[in-house]
Amino acid sequence: MLSEKNFSDKEVNYSKIASSSLFKTLLRSKKNFILPMTIFFFVFYFALPVMTSYSTVLNTNALGDITWAWIFAFAQFVMTWALCIFYSKKAARFDSIVDEIKREEELG
Repeated sequence: MLSEKNFSDKEVNYSKIASSSLFKTLLRSKKNFILPMTIFFFVFYFALPVMTSYSTVLNTNALGDITWAWIFAFAQFVMTWALCIFYSKKAARFDSIVDEIKREEELG
């Protein structure tokens, strides 16, 4: 792994990096991951208040006296943790691409 000090000692050609295919691949893969996950998160998160305000679908019992609203609310906690774990694993892949970009820039 390249240290930040070694990389910053050299004059960096940011235009060259930004036009490289590896950097474009990084941006594309980040966008392809972050955009759908953000949309999913907001839809899932705001579905609970919208559904409880404008419908009675979640008011029916699911397990004994526990309604679907409580299960949906609990699922939001699970979804948040799952997305955080999923993003952390994906970010490690993004970091490896960044390291490769740094390596290419160091080599010239």
